[in-house]
Amino acid sequence: MPLRDRFDLVILDWAGTTVDFGCQAPVLALREAFARRGVAVTDAQVRRDMGRAKVDHVRAMLSDPVIAQAWSNAQGSPADETDVAALMSDLGPLMRDQAARAAHLIDGVRVTIEALRAAGIKVASSTGYTRDMMEPVLREAAAQGYTPDHLVCAGETLAGRPTPLMIYKACAELGVWPLTRVVKVDDTETGVAEGRVAGCFTVGVAASGNIVGLSREALAALPAAERRARIRTAEQLLLAAGADVVIDTVADLVNVLRANDRVPAP
Repeated sequence: MPLRDRFDLVILDWAGTTVDFGCQAPVLALREAFARRGVAVTDAQVRRDMGRAKVDHVRAMLSDPVIAQAWSNAQGSPADETDVAALMSDLGPLMRDQAARAAHLIDGVRVTIEALRAAGIKVASSTGYTRDMMEPVLREAAAQGYTPDHLVCAGETLAGRPTPLMIYKACAELGVWPLTRVVKVDDTETGVAEGRVAGCFTVGVAASGNIVGLSREALAALPAAERRARIRTAEQLLLAAGADVVIDTVADLVNVLRANDRVPAP
């Protein structure tokens, strides 16, 4: 069965899925934004809520008891929405800078996009970045040959991930239905949960994504057993979040869709 007989649309995440192997940019930007307020946060604390709209991500971090206490110690009072707004004001330029530096297409992305389009499948994208944060990423991706047919950014729906509203918006504006003919591809548990609740065929991305959280070079430098173990842990977490299948990188997407294209669509 041709892919087009099973699927109409693939919605791809950005950092950790199509660009920025290891999802480094938001970690660096958020750590710096908090550091400017006298609060040191770890990579693990930042990565825990990755995939959410950045303002929701900031709120989630501030609700963490350890970070909340560090904030109170540094600022003299608990964080409130004024502090969220101040952090977001700092975060915007930091995200633009880091995202632009990390906007290299992950190996295999361009070939995958070309194969999907050759099969007659639309390619959309969504992100926890704001439209302003995405501007340099879109520019750099286009220069490398990737421009999605549609983009939904944080703040452009009433609620972000893990609600399905960003997926609904893309489908409504591209005229795609039912949701069983849509593929959602994401490297975060939040993004996978979004695809699952929307009713999409949901693909998790393990090796290049947020859970492993290493650059391509750092991952390749690990002993083989440790590398496999880290990818396996990411795979298990993504499956637990609701992924139908998990791949290492988007380079594997077309093959996994072909393996599942015989599942009858409603």
